[in-house]
Amino acid sequence: MTDAPSRPNQPVYLDNQATTRCDPRVVQAMLPYFSEDYGNPHSAEHVMGQRAEAAVEKARAQVAAAIGAEVREVVFTSGATEANNIAIRGAARFAANMGDPRRRIIAVVTEHKCVLESVADLAAEGFEPVFLPVRPDGLLDPDTLREALTTPTLLVSVMAVNNETGVIQDIAGLAAIAKAAGALFHSDLAQAVGKIAIDLTAWKVDLASISGHKLYGPKGVGALFVRRRPRVRLLPLFSGGGQERGLRSGTLPTPLIVGLGEACRLATAELTADAERIAMLRCGLWDRLRRDIPGIRLNGSETARIAGNLNVTFPRATASELMHAVPDLCVSTGSACSSAEVEPSYVLRALGLSGQQAARTLRIGIGRFTSAADIDYAAAALAAAYAACEAANPDNPTRDT
Repeated sequence: MTDAPSRPNQPVYLDNQATTRCDPRVVQAMLPYFSEDYGNPHSAEHVMGQRAEAAVEKARAQVAAAIGAEVREVVFTSGATEANNIAIRGAARFAANMGDPRRRIIAVVTEHKCVLESVADLAAEGFEPVFLPVRPDGLLDPDTLREALTTPTLLVSVMAVNNETGVIQDIAGLAAIAKAAGALFHSDLAQAVGKIAIDLTAWKVDLASISGHKLYGPKGVGALFVRRRPRVRLLPLFSGGGQERGLRSGTLPTPLIVGLGEACRLATAELTADAERIAMLRCGLWDRLRRDIPGIRLNGSETARIAGNLNVTFPRATASELMHAVPDLCVSTGSACSSAEVEPSYVLRALGLSGQQAARTLRIGIGRFTSAADIDYAAAALAAAYAACEAANPDNPTRDT
């Protein structure tokens, strides 16, 4: 049996697809706007409001630079869930109001729940939701999209990086297919910003959503990219003072927006170095898990995935058993945004895993603040926990079904 490693002084956090630690540099950038420069950014008639407004516009430029957008194409929101809802529902409702006859809206079955439910809910308004399957590697086959687009389509939504498997879709290629068919193209970038290079202008994406807490920024803030040329038109979800080009009314949270901007600036500057270091840690962990746990399996494409993600299925022990055995290791059994009900991950089922296989699957998310010592502990702890589970149930048949 593999010896259990000594317990760390604090939990080892390897769940960076669920959320990330707010970078201390981001926290420092935000602090003055909570206490000293606390003016309302919409009170432009006095100096305090002007300072807040200038900080917001600086952050807008930083977000735009991180995603290859024009400054005026960035609309601040409370996060990617709100941005996804504004993009999908707003585009559909504006088109319907303008008499557009197209009713088909396409998404991928492995999208985040907020995209799937936004698309599905539009059926009640006369739209036709279509959910496309993925290949066993988690990628959308371009021919599958082409076939779906033979029916006139209003909007296609494809997530750039999957929140469970870390698989990277070919957004530029898929967007080109959608644009050739005359459809709008939206992408959820929540897991992509800071992990891969993004150029929405070159990719010809029309709408895109980002989230601050996925890229070492604060929770409660995000942004929606809305292309200006050619202009994409949306109906807002709610009414108010007309802030953010009328698309998202409400007083802007200056401290959070400053944090999002700084997080985007750091992500742009450090993307390559972060990715290289994180990939080295991931490869080291994967090598050790494969050595110590024969039969462990990686889910999703091995090459088209972000540096920090490992989504792995164990041959016999369940994910809950392993997590119970290693309480100091913070990993996930699936999407952190799912309900508390225990049910197989719909993303893993879409890749062809059975319910039993999904129950034996862990998502491991390595990030900017993960250390080599964290990886050493995770590798040893998971191997020891798995060996203990095997020893406790020596007569159990394999559950790889």
